[in-house]
Parts: sequence; C-alpha cells; structure tokens
Amino acid sequence: MLSYILKRLLLTVPILLIVVTLVFFLLRLVPGDPVDFILGENALPEAREQLVKVHHFDESIDRQYLSYLTGVSKGDFGASYFSESSVSTLVAQRLPATVELAVAALLWAMAISFPAGMLAAIKAGGQTDRAVRFGTLLGVSMPGFYLGPLLALVFAIKLDWLPLSGRELPGSLILPSLTLGLALSALLTRLVRSTLLEVLCKDYVRTARAKGLSPTIVIVKHAFRTALVPVVAVMGLQLGALLTGAVVTEKIFNWPGLGTLLLEAVSKRDYAVVQGCVLTIAAIYAGVNLLTDTCYAWLDPRVRVK
Repeated sequence: MLSYILKRLLLTVPILLIVVTLVFFLLRLVPGDPVDFILGENALPEAREQLVKVHHFDESIDRQYLSYLTGVSKGDFGASYFSESSVSTLVAQRLPATVELAVAALLWAMAISFPAGMLAAIKAGGQTDRAVRFGTLLGVSMPGFYLGPLLALVFAIKLDWLPLSGRELPGSLILPSLTLGLALSALLTRLVRSTLLEVLCKDYVRTARAKGLSPTIVIVKHAFRTALVPVVAVMGLQLGALLTGAVVTEKIFNWPGLGTLLLEAVSKRDYAVVQGCVLTIAAIYAGVNLLTDTCYAWLDPRVRVK
C-alpha cells in the first residue's frame, strides 16, 4: 500500500511542474503591460523604472522563470503587484471560503443523490424512476452560470428568503452551495441508480430477497454498501473539481473565495497572484485525486497491482 501511494505521489510532482511552467509562460503572452495596470499609462518614467526593477520585469524571461521556480520550491509565491501582500497570505485568506463552499455543495449532492438514486433503483422502470432520470438529465444539462442567477432571482429577489451575495449574513452559503450541489447531485444520482441496479443482480442480494426482505431493506442493508465503492471514487474526484472549479459560482454570488481572487488577479494582470492561485488549485486537485486513489486502493486491493 505504501509503495502504491509513493508511486502516485511521484507522478504528482511532474504534473505540478508542468502546470507552473505553462501558467508562467502563457501569462506572459497575454496582451497588456502589468506596469500600466499598476501605475497607469501616464505614470512618471522614474516610477515605472523603479517598479520594473522591484518586480524584475527588466530581466530576461528565462531568468524570471528560474527565479520564480526557485521561490516556489521554497514555498515563496512572491508578492502581489498591487497590494504588495504575500501571495501565500492572500491565498490562505481566500482558501477557507472555497473549501467551505465545496464541502457544503458535496453535502447537498449526497443528501439529494443517495435517496433519489435508491428510490429510482427500487422503482426501476416505473414513473418514479422516469421522473428521477428526467430530473438528473435536466440537472446535468443546466450550466451553473444559468442555474445560479435563476436561484438568486427566485429565492433572493422574488421571495427574499436568502441573502443574494457575500459571506457575512446567515444563510449566505445556501445559494452558491446549492448551485454547485444540484449539478453534482444529478451525476451522483445516475451513478447510484446504475450501480445499485448492477449490484441487485448479485447472488447474495437474491438470497436476501428469497428470505422475504422488502426491496428497501435489501437495498439499504445489503446492496448499497457494495454499490458505494465506485460512488466514493467519483465523489472524491468531484470534490477536487468543486474545490477548483467554483470560479463562476463564486463570481455570481460574490463569494470571497479562491476563484474570485483569481478572476480579480487576471483582470489586473497580477501575474504573481494568478500563478499562486493556479498552482494552489492544481495542488489541491492533485492531492484530492491522490487521496481518492488511496481510498479506492484500500477498498479494492486489486487496484494496487495496476
């Protein structure tokens, strides 16, 4: 088991190096001078020259890359061009909000998908099953940039039940997390239904049915645990996606997370903050994938030999 984890961990290192390299060089291809964004086009030449020297814009691109790579290896992501604050500090301030949003969205998805998937499996082929499948199809097809404003329009503006944006007021987490959770719940519901239907054909499930147990008890006590193995793997991968892909939802609801920080930095050409955010996102995704692979290998030892 330990050797399997070490192998997966070693594969993560070159991936992060590729991400750092791509982000560093691609940002330099984006039109626009960060000095103009910081000081304005009418800044004095002396101020521009000083800023260029402070942030090493006068050095060659390869020297800038090596300097940044050296800093990253030491845990130093540099400083923001605008606030002069450490990028690590800015990321640490915003990351908890993104984690909170992702975990809440995952809880929404589990609360919806598990009972809905089991109900669809119990009523397979019936009207309930068809209704659940139609709902999941609708959930998968509806993008977050449409669902988010729709939920805000209904529950925040029309009904005035929930806060529209921010993180300070009670209930602020509900709308953004529900926006992310509904799309994920549609995927998990279909997966729970399909895996349960497959497990229900196993011999031990037939034996449980032959004893006279009700379909609900057979599914909840005997089949669901076995069907949960692939669901857990997908949930782990989707948690990584939620942690890293909530940029649009955070922007819609003005949620002060890592995605909002990234968009703000991109609009200002704040290279250091963009690089720090993207590298953090890549590291989180890689870490969650590693944890998911480890859990899956623990649940199914056959994975370790691959």
